Amino acid sequence: MKYVKPLSLFQDLVKTRALEKGRLLGLDVGDKYVGLAVSDDKNEIAAPLSVLVRTKTNIDLMVSDFQCLISELSLVGFIVGLPFDRRRSTPDSVQIKVFVDDLGKSGKLGGVKYTYWNECFTSKNVELLLKPLKLHPVEAKTIVDKFAAVGILQGYLDYVNRKEGKPADS
Repeated sequence: MKYVKPLSLFQDLVKTRALEKGRLLGLDVGDKYVGLAVSDDKNEIAAPLSVLVRTKTNIDLMVSDFQCLISELSLVGFIVGLPFDRRRSTPDSVQIKVFVDDLGKSGKLGGVKYTYWNECFTSKNVELLLKPLKLHPVEAKTIVDKFAAVGILQGYLDYVNRKEGKPADS
């Protein structure tokens, strides 16, 4: 896995020929779960995908899951949510970077580029939207994780498409 700056990831994607273009995967990395969202073929709209269970001992299983998703969905990059705090490194941001490093150390995701995107309040926003529905806590948690990943990926897509001058309604 190779880290690239947020705009560089998208610019590289835009430069590739139409048939070779791939999609992006948004990740909301938590202590117990990793919420996933995937972009559409044009990399304009994010949609919820699934939630992976995360433990310290299942990194190889997660790498295998990511390999399958990369193949099935033609993924070329990961947009990883990271809580940005300019003054200090937060415990959450450290554990997210360790998770990404562990994925990279597997050596099995070599062609995948990734970047970090600000995830501040994505989970909280989804929790507030779900609160009136009074869902079972486990069900609510998986929905929160998936839709937090959507918020991360959609925020990224909106930003890069604006920077690239793509019209919002194309």
